[in-house]
Amino acid sequence: MTEEEKIYAGKLFDLTDPELLKIKHETHAACQRYNQLDEYDPERKEIIQKIMGKVGKNFRFQGPMQINYGKHMYVGDNFLANFNFTAMDDGPIYIGNNVSIGPNVSLMATNHPLIASERVTYLKDGRRVVTEFAPAIHIEDDVWIACNVTVIAGVTIGKGAVIGAGSVVTRDIPAGWVAVGAPARPLYEITDKNSVRHLIAEEDREKYAHFFREEEE
Repeated sequence: MTEEEKIYAGKLFDLTDPELLKIKHETHAACQRYNQLDEYDPERKEIIQKIMGKVGKNFRFQGPMQINYGKHMYVGDNFLANFNFTAMDDGPIYIGNNVSIGPNVSLMATNHPLIASERVTYLKDGRRVVTEFAPAIHIEDDVWIACNVTVIAGVTIGKGAVIGAGSVVTRDIPAGWVAVGAPARPLYEITDKNSVRHLIAEEDREKYAHFFREEEE
């Protein structure tokens, strides 16, 4: 297997592998270019489409952003990432549709062995090898991740879940729940009691008429 094939197979891989370093260098350069451009420059869209494994319709990366590989990220439709988005997509990151991510969020699909001799070793030819394993992150449809959140490798965040500001997500979060803390724990299930329809201004009732149709149904 190539080192990249080992990533998807869930095996240890050598992050100093020349092919992996080449992918990262190209993506880092693309991120640098992206961050220099005006936020409405059409070249930004082209950069994202080039570096990502997949990206759906209607995406927005506010920038600045930093992505490690790019090609290991698979993003659905209607995606928003606010300022200072970081994705260590050493392992795969799968993001569903209608996902919103607040400022200063890090998705860390990366891990290293705890035993030092397994983490950094030297081959007979003297070459230094740094090993890593990278369980995937899964973020399902309709998730909102608030500001200053870190999501750790191997985690699934269920459909419609909300992750509170400053949380560190180290375990799976069930669909439709608010989770907060470090480590993040499910706090309460999202229900109609959490509706904010009462905050709609009178002149906006037609604009948000679908909210009320859902209520009537």
